[in-house]
Amino acid sequence: MRLFKKVAIVGVGLIGGSIALAMKKKKLAGEIVGVSRHRNTLKLALKRGAIDRGSLNLKIIEGADLIVLCAPVGVILNQAREIAAIAPKSAIVTDVGSTKQAIVSRLDKIFPRYIGSHPLAGSQRRGILNAQSDIFKGSLCILTPSRNTHRPTQDKIKRLWLRLGARVITLPAARHDKILSFTSHLPHILAFSLISAVPEGFLKFASTGLRDTTRIAASESELWSDIFLSNRKNILRSLDILQNNLGRIKSAINKKDKRLLNRILKQAKDKRDRL
Repeated sequence: MRLFKKVAIVGVGLIGGSIALAMKKKKLAGEIVGVSRHRNTLKLALKRGAIDRGSLNLKIIEGADLIVLCAPVGVILNQAREIAAIAPKSAIVTDVGSTKQAIVSRLDKIFPRYIGSHPLAGSQRRGILNAQSDIFKGSLCILTPSRNTHRPTQDKIKRLWLRLGARVITLPAARHDKILSFTSHLPHILAFSLISAVPEGFLKFASTGLRDTTRIAASESELWSDIFLSNRKNILRSLDILQNNLGRIKSAINKKDKRLLNRILKQAKDKRDRL
C-alpha cells in the first residue's frame, strides 16, 4: 500500500539510495525524486531505478509529502532553512543522521512535521552503487521524537521503517547520542587508530584478525569526522573510558601480572559472548 505521493531523498548515497530502492520495491511512493551535489550520482540512481527524477537543485522537492535528509550531519544543518523555504508546510521531514541532538534541536524548530530517524544499517562502502533494497531488513531503526513531535508524523514514519523491514524503537536525542558514542562512534575511532598504528611495511603480513577489526576504517573520512565533531562531548567521555581500559592492560603487561591480565581479558570475552 502506498504511504506517500511524492518522496524527496536529499543525498542519494548508500542510505538514501537504499531507502529509495526499498520504497520502490515495496511500492510505498507514487514518485521518488533525488537531490545530489554530483550529476553522476543522479545518473547512476536513475539507471538503478532508485529515483524517477533527479536534480542538483533543491527546488525538485516542491510538492513532496515526505522529505528524507540523507546528507552528512553538517550538510543537513546547513541546508535546513533552504529546504524549509521550498518544502510544503504539511510535508513530513526526517533525517538519517548518525548523531541526533544537534539535528533535532535545529530541525524541530524549522519543520512542523519533523522527527529524527537513525537506521542502524549500512556498510563501510559508500555511494549509490552500493545501495541495496534489503539493507534495512532485520536492522534496528531509532526514532528520536521531541516534545514537539506531531504524533501522527511519528506513527507514519514508524510505519515506513517497519515496511522497509526494520525494528523500531524510540529514544530521546541526548540518550541516542550517548549510546551511539560507545556502540558506533568509538569502534570507528578505534579502527582508524589501529590501522594507523601498524607500520606500512607490516601490512603484507596481516591476517584476518587485522582485516576484521579494521574493516570499518575503510569508511568515508569526511562523513566520520563530521560525526565525531557533532557528538564531541559524548565521544570524549567514551575515549576516556577506552584509554583507561587500555591503560589497565598496558599496566598488567608491564608488571607481568598474568592473573590480572587474564581476568581483564576474560571479563571482555564474557561481555563479547553476550553481544
